[in-house]
Amino acid sequence: MAYSGHEPPSSFSRGTPSPIPDMTRNRLPTLFEVLSRRTHPPVDLFSFYIYMRDQQRSVDYLDFWLDVAQHMSLCRHYVRELRRSVLVGTPDGESRSKRSSAVLEAMGEMRDGPAGPSHYSTEKEREQNAQMSAYLRDQPVTPGTPGMQHQDSPASSQERRARASSHLSTPRGLTTDSNSPAHAVAREDIRASAEKILYTFLLPGAEREITLPGSITQDITTAIEQDGRDDPEVFDVAKDYVFQAMERDAFPGFLRARALGNLIPPTIIARLITGLIAMFGAFWTAFVLIFLNMSRQTRCWVILPFTVGVYLLASYQYSLDPIMGLIGFSEYTPFNFSRITEPYVRKLLVKRSLMVLGITVLIDAALCVLFILVPGKRL
Repeated sequence: MAYSGHEPPSSFSRGTPSPIPDMTRNRLPTLFEVLSRRTHPPVDLFSFYIYMRDQQRSVDYLDFWLDVAQHMSLCRHYVRELRRSVLVGTPDGESRSKRSSAVLEAMGEMRDGPAGPSHYSTEKEREQNAQMSAYLRDQPVTPGTPGMQHQDSPASSQERRARASSHLSTPRGLTTDSNSPAHAVAREDIRASAEKILYTFLLPGAEREITLPGSITQDITTAIEQDGRDDPEVFDVAKDYVFQAMERDAFPGFLRARALGNLIPPTIIARLITGLIAMFGAFWTAFVLIFLNMSRQTRCWVILPFTVGVYLLASYQYSLDPIMGLIGFSEYTPFNFSRITEPYVRKLLVKRSLMVLGITVLIDAALCVLFILVPGKRL
């Protein structure tokens, strides 16, 4: 379930529509709305992943958040299937007490949602997830599976790490289509999912270790490896910490880059270099024509390099290509563009594009008039 960090997960590729699109939002989106896939390009989850990978260089934090959210979805799917089997009177082979059946029935129908620990849509959803976590804590994994509760030796820890990795190959592509046997979730898969998150992101020296307070990491490690827990609540504190860190350190820069501009850093630097070269050529040409006492008609050719230079330097200054903004496109990787479909961002970029275009025209006109109308003097 952990992703490589080199390519965005296919689960939110550009072709995946938002589950709860909001086309009437008259403001910039929040981080939770982006993570919930309620936004559209260029402020969608795909673009945020690209930003965290290429510019923030901290995509592991986003992958951790997404993997914990997927773990929550896995648990919901498992409990939902158990509840349905209880309601139709066809248990799936596990011996289940009357108390467990009553808990499952009282939980109600659980729906998949993107909410995290601090972001539940309703109080009912919060209660359902608390009941689900309590139920999973009361239902330990049977001996002989990856969820056995015992004190690990170093060798067994390595074995469990490999076992967790192999178990995660199926749940990664999990959907909510509970009618298909191929999508059934076993109790061992939940345990393997929790272990995979622990071994990939949290343990010291992990493959993609993220920086968390030591107390949080220690509590999670103890809960999973010693207490045998794998319920979603075990990751709540870490998930909230990562969410707040992204909201504080990464998301404001993402909004500035994607909602107020439409260029990426490599393109911005390339425009700066090209713009400076064009301006040097424009000034050099203008002074040569003046000192050769060329006619004003001939000196009108300086309009071309001045226009190119001013346009590129303005694009660098505002991280915005005004023409591209007016036609509704944004760059997310070099030479790859997406159409701007978030309504509020579209209006914002159009206004900024007109402003940048106006500034470009004024500066370009001033320079051209100055160097065309100044009297010539042959040296």
